[in-house]
Amino acid sequence: MKIGVIGIGEMGGTLARKWSEKGHDVSVANSRGAEAALAFATEIGVQSTDTHGAVEGADVVLLAMPFPAAATLPKDLLERAAGDVVIIDVSNYFPGIRDPNIAEIDAGMPESVWVSLQLGRPIFKAFNSILFYSLAELGRPEGERGRLAIPVAGDDGRGKQIVMRLINEIGFDPVDGGSLAESWRQQPLTPAYCCDFDADKTRHALAAAVKGKAPRIRDNEWWDNHRRLFADNPTYREVHAEQIAVNRALNPLGDI
Repeated sequence: MKIGVIGIGEMGGTLARKWSEKGHDVSVANSRGAEAALAFATEIGVQSTDTHGAVEGADVVLLAMPFPAAATLPKDLLERAAGDVVIIDVSNYFPGIRDPNIAEIDAGMPESVWVSLQLGRPIFKAFNSILFYSLAELGRPEGERGRLAIPVAGDDGRGKQIVMRLINEIGFDPVDGGSLAESWRQQPLTPAYCCDFDADKTRHALAAAVKGKAPRIRDNEWWDNHRRLFADNPTYREVHAEQIAVNRALNPLGDI
């Protein structure tokens, strides 16, 4: 499968590496052009390109950029893409913490619905509800007990199956997160967000989400804990267990 990855930070870079290892034809790009992505592309054995090159002829395009960047992509970017290209959005909205406020989202529009509107194309929401350390280090073989799950939201059945297959290939159980309009159920700080749950608990967590509750947690208790955890610039490994514990405590599921 031909996969274009736009954004080669922690999430995009990790997924590009993992999919290349599984035999996919991967191209990587960032906002600064092909030359800027060359060193990383050479390191993992994939092609370096610009954003247009990452899209052209791709079966799947992964958007792994800071959240507001969707509105700054070239307006003609997806003209070169096939009509059935599968676009995956991994970004999350953190207003006042990292991102400028976006009125439509603050009024209740799901984050990935907003991204889809900026692109003028249907997209899928995935990989936004798992921590970088978990994605990089905690994949497990299919069928192994306790395998972590990743939800996928989107409206097209064919595309969703492709995304779910790509998730399974790199060591995680895909869970159907419903339509793109339901993708708010996996946004920060909903019960399914970055809690290292298996498939059954992830389904329960998605169902337990209460619309409008997560932004209040994100902007208050979670942000206070996040600043405390990263005050001394620890590694992701060092704070991973506490990050998971904090997220679970903010949205307790009880015994299921």
